[in-house]
Amino acid sequence: MISDDKASHLAHLVLGALKKSPQCRLTEDDGKVLREIKRVVAAELALDADIDKKVRAKLASYSKQIVEGSAEWEVMYRKTSEEEQKKRAKP
Repeated sequence: MISDDKASHLAHLVLGALKKSPQCRLTEDDGKVLREIKRVVAAELALDADIDKKVRAKLASYSKQIVEGSAEWEVMYRKTSEEEQKKRAKP
């Protein structure tokens, strides 16, 4: 998880980019938009952390010990993470 200061900084950067975009027209005040950006960022980070936890648990459950950081672990982690993300994307 990132600190509140970092989330706030990120939210301000996103808001600045949205305000500069000719395709975007904000209908709410900046404070409300910033809070929503921070909420979305926090939700995405929580989802990523949950997926990471599940992937690590699944890799640890294999009978063959896979050493974290090894090329095999990296491939298995990426593959398992993608599978978990696909499961969550289904309605």
